[in-house]
Amino acid sequence: MTIRLPLAALLFSALLLSSATADILQLKNGMTIEGKLGKIASIGEGVFDNSAAGAVALQLIVIADDDLRRVYVPSYLVKNVQPSPPALEEHIYIEQRVPPKGERVAIIGASIRITPFDQWGRRIYSMDTARGKIDVIQGITEITPRWTKVEGLQASHSYVWDMRMRTSSIPRETLSKILRQQLDSSDADQRLKIVRLYLQGERYQDAALELAEVIRDFPELSDLKKQISGLRQLASQNLIREIELRQSSGQHTLSYQMLSRFPDEGVAGETLLKVRQMLSEYDSVSQRRVRAVELLEKYAAEFADPAKKPQVDIAVNEIKTDCSINTINRLTDFMRLADDAALSAEEKLSLAISGWILGANNGTQNLAVALSAYEVRGLAQQYLSNRVEVDKAGILKQLESMEAGTPDYLAKIILNMKPPRSEDEALSESEIPGYTLMTAPGITGHDDFQYYVQLPPDYDPYRRYPTIVTLNGGTTPEQQIDWWAGAYNKELGMRLGQATRHGYIVIAPVWREEHQFNYQYSAQEHAAVLKSLRSAMRRFSIDTDRVFLTGHSMGGDAAWDIGLAHPDLWAGVLPLVATADKYVSRYWENARYVPMYFVHGQFDGNKLEKNARDWDRYLQKNNMDVTVVEYLGRGHEHFQEEIQEMFTWMGIHQRNFTPKEFELSTMRPWDNFFYWVEVRDLPQRGQVLPAEWPQPRATTTDIEAKILATNGVSVQSKSGGATVYFTPEMVDFSKRATINIDRRSFDRELKPTAEVMLEDVRTRADRQHPFWAKVDTSDK
Repeated sequence: MTIRLPLAALLFSALLLSSATADILQLKNGMTIEGKLGKIASIGEGVFDNSAAGAVALQLIVIADDDLRRVYVPSYLVKNVQPSPPALEEHIYIEQRVPPKGERVAIIGASIRITPFDQWGRRIYSMDTARGKIDVIQGITEITPRWTKVEGLQASHSYVWDMRMRTSSIPRETLSKILRQQLDSSDADQRLKIVRLYLQGERYQDAALELAEVIRDFPELSDLKKQISGLRQLASQNLIREIELRQSSGQHTLSYQMLSRFPDEGVAGETLLKVRQMLSEYDSVSQRRVRAVELLEKYAAEFADPAKKPQVDIAVNEIKTDCSINTINRLTDFMRLADDAALSAEEKLSLAISGWILGANNGTQNLAVALSAYEVRGLAQQYLSNRVEVDKAGILKQLESMEAGTPDYLAKIILNMKPPRSEDEALSESEIPGYTLMTAPGITGHDDFQYYVQLPPDYDPYRRYPTIVTLNGGTTPEQQIDWWAGAYNKELGMRLGQATRHGYIVIAPVWREEHQFNYQYSAQEHAAVLKSLRSAMRRFSIDTDRVFLTGHSMGGDAAWDIGLAHPDLWAGVLPLVATADKYVSRYWENARYVPMYFVHGQFDGNKLEKNARDWDRYLQKNNMDVTVVEYLGRGHEHFQEEIQEMFTWMGIHQRNFTPKEFELSTMRPWDNFFYWVEVRDLPQRGQVLPAEWPQPRATTTDIEAKILATNGVSVQSKSGGATVYFTPEMVDFSKRATINIDRRSFDRELKPTAEVMLEDVRTRADRQHPFWAKVDTSDK
């Protein structure tokens, strides 16, 4: 007799019954990782072993195995461990001819061709090996909501190979065909297993479609139709979360459209009420903007000072044009006092203009200051454009006599203005909105660098965006953009990838030469990446505290090296299928200052062997935020399946621009700027150029710097000279400061200047963290 299980019961069992033992790691950085836990002494052990209880003191690496991946983290990074809540996972086994013995796959060569899965869950994986091309017949043998097991099948030459992949990476059309081929399609309970699988995998739309087909094929189950509304409700909650994600990433036009078209069939009243509230909030902001424009026009009409009116009208027209949901808060002071009869039209306009230029809650009723700030912004934009023809000395001279030309005002103005070269034309445009090819100045003896940029939907130059700098290996920069931002959908007029969803700018420098097959660790490669980033920062509104460096294969090698060489630039570094070599192993302690997230395949050549020493160093220390993810049974791949976890990780990391102290290693002359210290003339015994590598006797030069509690800094660099830069977060400029640089001591007043600030932002392009003053060892 067939047992019919109502969908309500399916929902209940999927959430509340337990079939697997696992734990949840809560990390200090905010991440959570679930899996079977163990401790190991070295990542090179290569096997999951939770039985070695005798050497706990030496087992400093925590491993979580979720049957798809092994995730390694330092025990230092673990905040607490909790048991996983009960959850039933449907396991569906697919009958395949798995060989009892055969050649075991331990290294996966470069893939040549991978055919799609057929209806029996089989495919051919062709790879290049030392013996030439081999074809491995694979078959899906087990499917769960989270992972799918793929094994080598019997053939003329059989291979023993257990590979894991995310079930979510298999399209419903393919997965359902495989499952129906295996299960008894005439048995309703067997068909409901597929519904349950999708449900537990949170693929609610797929579950609803599958359930509808079950009801169509089994009319006696028509009473389950009412349960489809439950799936629609779950899908609507997912849609709400998607809209909230788009809102938080600044995609308000799309969010409003999604809310306006929100499906209401089978959706709970509570959910629809939330939709109406979200729409109401958008309408409220829109009405507030309309009201602000009306008031600006009213007071601009009343303002009659002939000397100031032309400049006031220009400023008001700019505010009316550019004011949006992202900038309306700049008018908070103006809106709060707009109806105050005690204030004149001039004072109210001053609040609007100064708030617009200086930022929210920085408004002033002094129109002379407000108009001065407006004029200073124009001069700052010219200076920071970095164009050769700009008269920098003349601009500095003008600022000396301007009320808003002081560093206090200038820092606010620079922070709140558009990028200084936001109007630059691209080298080439595309039909894809926000997708351009740009140029950056080259280095001596080299042509200008090029880089591709993809902006997120609803890009606004007044809003700051997290950014990914991605380096290609065997692919192209354009393909790297596709990998992160998604392929372009002409029908929807947008890309559909994760960077698009999360509102990230993606930059893909053309960083390597044509036909280059290995990373060279060179000044030119570093410059291609760093100059592309600086150029993009001048043109686009990049959140400099949330810039992430990543790369695949050879690009991952470069990301690993450049990330450690310049840790002050990145919120995090994510090398995929990368290999440690040369400077990476000498700079390993720099990883204390930049979080790192590695992804690789278990059988990717001898990568584990090559990387084990460096990964062990990171994972055995008490002060490094490092995660290593290993996909089981996988080789040298791009690992698109990990992208959502990587965005979760990036979402909780941001750069610490002003560490209280640091100690960083360098061995190349261009690795010489760290946070607020720039060194030069490094000792020769500590410098090794890539072409001269290796030099076994060479040692790193270590730069030690510390912000003192006594209003000063101490720097030990062993260099021929150094410059120390200062911000208000480091010292109190109203007091004398003590600066110790190697064997020299300075006891002086630090005077912030517009020149130091503008020159710093012109060269580093970081408008969020300008330096205000500096001391150089060459100073008298």
